[in-house]
Amino acid sequence: MNKKYWPLLLTVLVASVMVMLSIRVVFAQDLEDIPREETVIFDIDGGRVVDPENFNPYIPGRRLDQGLHQAVMEPLFILNYETGEYVPWLGESMTSNESLDVWTLALRDGVTWSDGEAFNADDVVFTINMLLVPDNITLADAGGIQQWVESVEKVDDLTVQFNLTGPNPRFQLDYFSVRIWGSVNMLPEHIWNGQDPLTFTNYDPDQGWPVFTGPYQVVSVGETEFIYDRRDDWWGAETGFMDLPAPRRLVWTWAGPEEARAALMADNGLDSLMDITKGTYEALAAQNANVHAWTDTLPYATLDPCSRTFEFNTAVAPWDTVEMRQAVNHAIDRNQIVEISYEGTTVPSISFFPAYAPMNRYTDILVAEGVYDEHPLWAFDPDAARAMIEEQGYTMGDDGYYAKDGEQLDMDITTHEAFIEKQRVAAVLVEQFQNVGINATTRNEAGGTWGDNHAFGTFDTRMGWQNCGSVNEPWNSMDTLNVRWLLPVGERASRNQWRWSGEGAERYSELVDQIGTLPLGDPAIEPLFVEAMGIYLEELPTIPITQARKLIPHNWTYWQNWPTAENNYTSAWTWWQSTHLVIHEIQPAG
Repeated sequence: MNKKYWPLLLTVLVASVMVMLSIRVVFAQDLEDIPREETVIFDIDGGRVVDPENFNPYIPGRRLDQGLHQAVMEPLFILNYETGEYVPWLGESMTSNESLDVWTLALRDGVTWSDGEAFNADDVVFTINMLLVPDNITLADAGGIQQWVESVEKVDDLTVQFNLTGPNPRFQLDYFSVRIWGSVNMLPEHIWNGQDPLTFTNYDPDQGWPVFTGPYQVVSVGETEFIYDRRDDWWGAETGFMDLPAPRRLVWTWAGPEEARAALMADNGLDSLMDITKGTYEALAAQNANVHAWTDTLPYATLDPCSRTFEFNTAVAPWDTVEMRQAVNHAIDRNQIVEISYEGTTVPSISFFPAYAPMNRYTDILVAEGVYDEHPLWAFDPDAARAMIEEQGYTMGDDGYYAKDGEQLDMDITTHEAFIEKQRVAAVLVEQFQNVGINATTRNEAGGTWGDNHAFGTFDTRMGWQNCGSVNEPWNSMDTLNVRWLLPVGERASRNQWRWSGEGAERYSELVDQIGTLPLGDPAIEPLFVEAMGIYLEELPTIPITQARKLIPHNWTYWQNWPTAENNYTSAWTWWQSTHLVIHEIQPAG
């Protein structure tokens, strides 16, 4: 074994002992004894769950990635990235009229909730009407539903009609198809009717709550571990839609830092590990030969749909000034970030879109139209950065940092405590910004705090990915910056959490709204797109940094048929709601 791995492997060994001791305590609870070879153990993507008894999928600050939307809640449809097809699930079809302002949903017959009640059009109408209540605007997905849905009506028990506020060719894709991470999930009317959706936690083991349609039921919860057991009366097996999934038990667990989580997989205590760094993966694979990533050779990783962006609170000085944001862009050496933070496993970004073929077609148009010549995104030029800062009235101090009116030019970069990738990028950015005279620092925040600070506009700058949304057309990601979503600092915003405003933002938003009414692929989108992206690249409320490659190891010791580049029946990530496809495909290794 290569000696360079020895220090990490020693850390892995020590952490493994500590983690496995804690796992023994968890499994000492009064649960049915299910063998390890019938249990799949997933890493929790977002880290420790502060409120483990909150199973309300819509309440602000809620968590879904602890197994709730991967095993318990089921979507209407799933967009399969590898095939490009909509996979019908609770829904069978969703079609629009010619004017794209009325959509009709056909539900699958025979679906039941976990308590045996029928799932039907009444549940869909109830859920959408709940999101349409003006006082419920802070609920997840309420903003989009209130923007687009004028009314919803039951046609019959298995048919629902959505009457929209205007033409929307993306209505099914954006809200009901697990395009990114999750979707609008339906609620059982017989449980939720009369509850306050802003406070109802939807958790009561004595009553069998939460009640959803998925093949697994919650049996144990905690801040760092959630256990779900298979329901053999799941509707899908009863109706012939799909066989029961092979695992009898699913566990989502959080073991702490990257090294501890790698230790757990090295000792076969994890079957699926969230995104880790190249060096840790190579050490892990050297210790456990059954661990494999998306590819067995570099870059090991698969391309994530959410590119990485450096993000400003544009309501806070001095980042409310276009010239200061441009100066920051000149200070960024993306090639150094790729080399150091990603160890060469990704590439710099040319936009906030993922580098998928449909999106590359649009960025190629920007290149051909000379937009990047006029707005040179990749112009790493520390001298130009300093000159632009000085043009804003700053002078260099003896301490090596700029100041104006007695105030030092500083920058607080926040990152999510669970995501080592973004932390490593932020660390390199700190050095680059300090090199041009900005006293930058970085710190990690707990996931809930980090998300709330973004939503309420109580942050300075951050390393994130929240321009995310588009995978096959540009509108959704572009709409994240729309002034339509603009709220004052201190109020929870669902989009445009960067508080981008002003004349440029207004014109950009007008163009984005026009794009939103056009069918996917319409040539009329292109000139609107070019003008809007020119405004974005001029004002840079966020700055594209890199494409995101997710290095997600899976352990084939107990379970096989995990998705890989050669076995690409679906994407590799297991924190999305599309994990249903994975759970139904994996099989015992024995």
